[in-house]
Amino acid sequence: MSQPNRLGQGGRIERSRKLTFTFNGKRYQGHAGDTLASALLANGVDIVNRSFKYSRPRGIVAAGAEEPNAVVQLGSTESGQVPNVRATQQALFEGLEARSTNGWPNVQRDMMSLVGKLGGKFMPPGFYYKTFMAPASLWMTYEKYIRKSAGLGRSPMENDPDIYDHLHQHCEVLVIGAGPAGLAAALAAARSGARVILVDEQEEMGGSLLDARERLDGKPATQWVAQTLKALAGMDNVTLLPRTTANGYHDHNFVTLHERRTEHLGETAAPLNGRRQVRSRMHRVRAGRVVLATGTHERPLVYANNDVPGNMVAGAVSTYIRRYGVVPGRRLVLSTSNDHAYRAALDWLESGREVVAIADARSTPDGELVEQARAQGIRIITGSAVIEAKGDTRVSGARVAKVDLDGFRVVGGVETLECDTLASSGGYSPVIHLASHTGARPTWRDDLLAFLPTLVKGVSVAGGAQGVFATAEVLKDGETAGRQAAGEAGFEAPSVSLPKVARRRDGAACALYQVPHEKPTLRAPKQFVDLQNDVTAAGIELATREGFESIEHVKRYTAMGFGTDQGKLGNINGMAIAARCLDKSIPEVGTTVFRPNYTPVTIGAIVGRHCRELFDPERYTAMHQWHVEHGAEFEDVGQWKRPWYFPRKIDGKTETMHDAVARECRAVREGVGILDASTLGKIDIQGPDAREFLGRVYTNKWAKLAPGRVRYGLMCKDDGMVFDDGTTSCLGENHFLMTTTTGGAAGVLEWLELWHQTEWPELQVYFTSVTDHWATMTVTGPEARKLLAELTDIDLDREAFQFMDWREGTVADVPARVFRISFTGELAYEINVQANYAQHVWEALFAHGEKYDLTPYGTETMHVLRAEKGFIIAGQETDGSVTPEDLGMKWCVGYDKPFSWIGQRALTRQDTARTDRKQLVGLKPKDPKVVLEEGAQIVLDPKHAIPMPMVGHVTSSYYSPTLDSGFALAVVKGGQQKMGETVYLPMADGRTHEAEIVSTIFIDPKGERQNV
Repeated sequence: MSQPNRLGQGGRIERSRKLTFTFNGKRYQGHAGDTLASALLANGVDIVNRSFKYSRPRGIVAAGAEEPNAVVQLGSTESGQVPNVRATQQALFEGLEARSTNGWPNVQRDMMSLVGKLGGKFMPPGFYYKTFMAPASLWMTYEKYIRKSAGLGRSPMENDPDIYDHLHQHCEVLVIGAGPAGLAAALAAARSGARVILVDEQEEMGGSLLDARERLDGKPATQWVAQTLKALAGMDNVTLLPRTTANGYHDHNFVTLHERRTEHLGETAAPLNGRRQVRSRMHRVRAGRVVLATGTHERPLVYANNDVPGNMVAGAVSTYIRRYGVVPGRRLVLSTSNDHAYRAALDWLESGREVVAIADARSTPDGELVEQARAQGIRIITGSAVIEAKGDTRVSGARVAKVDLDGFRVVGGVETLECDTLASSGGYSPVIHLASHTGARPTWRDDLLAFLPTLVKGVSVAGGAQGVFATAEVLKDGETAGRQAAGEAGFEAPSVSLPKVARRRDGAACALYQVPHEKPTLRAPKQFVDLQNDVTAAGIELATREGFESIEHVKRYTAMGFGTDQGKLGNINGMAIAARCLDKSIPEVGTTVFRPNYTPVTIGAIVGRHCRELFDPERYTAMHQWHVEHGAEFEDVGQWKRPWYFPRKIDGKTETMHDAVARECRAVREGVGILDASTLGKIDIQGPDAREFLGRVYTNKWAKLAPGRVRYGLMCKDDGMVFDDGTTSCLGENHFLMTTTTGGAAGVLEWLELWHQTEWPELQVYFTSVTDHWATMTVTGPEARKLLAELTDIDLDREAFQFMDWREGTVADVPARVFRISFTGELAYEINVQANYAQHVWEALFAHGEKYDLTPYGTETMHVLRAEKGFIIAGQETDGSVTPEDLGMKWCVGYDKPFSWIGQRALTRQDTARTDRKQLVGLKPKDPKVVLEEGAQIVLDPKHAIPMPMVGHVTSSYYSPTLDSGFALAVVKGGQQKMGETVYLPMADGRTHEAEIVSTIFIDPKGERQNV
């Protein structure tokens, strides 16, 4: 397997280590130290992908994170699939398998390209807003083909075999970028004694020095890089993180770093010394000071057919030659507006390949590199630019013409030059993304033709990121930034001896973003601005003609900058084109908003170890093992394992759930049952303003609740809709215990803290979750008082311990709080004990309860019992659109409270006062054997043509052994005025059930049982 574009010598690859890899099913060879991109170029692979919208053939353009085209799918197995990996940042390893993300049946012959050839006419910017409106009958057809063609890669269908983790770090100085500025900054800060973290997204640190032509102290730049890294690695206060991208800069110098730990070694992380390795790691860093040494991205020029494979940015050409020993072609044409791009032509020539010509848009370029090019005999065509690339699947020529930059027009004849590679450079854009993440808007510098970051407190910028480009100045700027950052962090940094670098004389660059063509932009061959999203100059021009003047609107209308490269190559060019079309300056048009993440981050790295049992841990009550030993079936409720029902073996057969629930219901209604209610949320609320706070978050009154009493309360969101419910007990004048639903406990606590911290910080009130501290046992049924009396010193007399009272005492010799509240409508006591003693109390209850046939029951029975009494469950009878009055619970709303409570204003709206809102009612099936389906839709006329007008739905439905009938709760429009009326429930199988609207209370409407 030959590598036709690999040089015989040079580069930083390990030529002794050959690596075999596969791309689109074909085997190739590369070397250790290659990226997938450099290896593909070495093997002469031109087409690496097809474009997103037009399915045009695309090749490698850049050499780093800014690469828009070489976005590939990695993985040889289904579980190892990784989509949207930039080939320019993927290190080559033995056995690597990669595929293009677009192209059917293959990337060489893509059937979708036929659509692309007509795309200019049928797929202009915003075509999806204009095309898929009608007819509605074709929407399903649209969807099928759009989904088939959309996307970049695919997610794996099997579980990821790798592990990931998070690491929280602190340092005095965080340096982002390990090029010349970053290395100098880290060295200066580290010598002060400050803790320093140095990160760089590349496989090895050194940045532009890894392929620099300059010599430092008369030696290759890489020698100084190696010496500096060795010195930093030897310091205990320094952490070096290569292959690590700073993806987000957040408030107060909080920075997220994504470290790719083993992705350069294999498809999955192989064990090391018998232990699993981490695939990648997310560092969460709090830094005293941050130094941004993120460098620049070179801007390509926008000209016709600038997307044909073989079009590259000039700096990438030099990088591939000098760092990887790869020349990506035979004959080069360079189009530039600045001196620095000449480096690509000189490197190309030194590699033994032909430089056809350099088209320089400036009329009199005179820099040092220009003189070197002339001395080498390279033809320089001044005042000119490449206006069009020729070729279909590979550049075959370049059309060059003189251009009037001010008049934006071609002013001379066009010359066609034969070539297979076309490099371009429109200047350099400082990487300002991180500096902009917190909302700081960059500022434009006309002398640099670039946006520069606006500094925020605790951040400094060095080197190319702030428009300093000469190597000697970059080193000095980095050293100054490092010493300053260490000083601001409280450390005294000594000066650092920097290498001497010969100053190079560079001429001034000219402003060139889009190259004019003989034809108007809208009629010329496509001139691509955003290569990943197929955004063209014509598209931006059309957007401005259609009235989009804000650059943010232009972005969204054209999709400019939406891809995984986030407009790193194209955004400045796009802004400049929009500015020209709007007759504005670039700073007047401004930039789009930069947001994290800087480059894509895998979901695995974001999640870290918070997956599977650590993402959704199982929570157990103190009596869990007893439930297991007694055959409980469990259901998951808010992470808790709650007993669902307790099937018994009768005559050798295990009860069904229906039979077990019927038995448990009868035990509660006729004798005594016990429920493990420990999972209910419990929030301890204390403080002099606790009572005031409760009155503001609950709909009802709390000012006069006395110690020893309990009250039921409803909690609404600020839209007036019921959020949660539960009881709150007054433990003391300024001390309360709130209970919440099991699944709502965390949400309620967060809600309380949110309102306290943001709206009522003046209130002195404190919240503590005590859910795990207290185990709760509910003893309920006609025999409950007799059973509990055998184990407690509390006076359980009806008058001494009334309904909605609580008392403190002992149960089974354990200190306890006992609450006389009921969720079943029966006589009931909720026993709260410290969780460590719960099993003892539970077993003591069963020891004494044997004579009463004490029966454990689960959540399914609890649901039946509470529904028979018309008690709601938040989240089942409510769905975020139900008010207290919709539930028939106006009695629980204190409209005459002297202050406003959360949701009160919303309940005065005209909409919430409508009488035809969905209201909670009971449903009694006409056929008592029928148990209605939960969620079943309710209609008034079953013979109405489809689609039928639906007036409500079933919220809860069960079989009641007490009623010997099915029954249900439902919400029905105007239901509270429809008592006795018949409604219909059409089912998917064609049947229609009839039901009568009745009261929500099916058993003991006067509440006599709970008050005995």
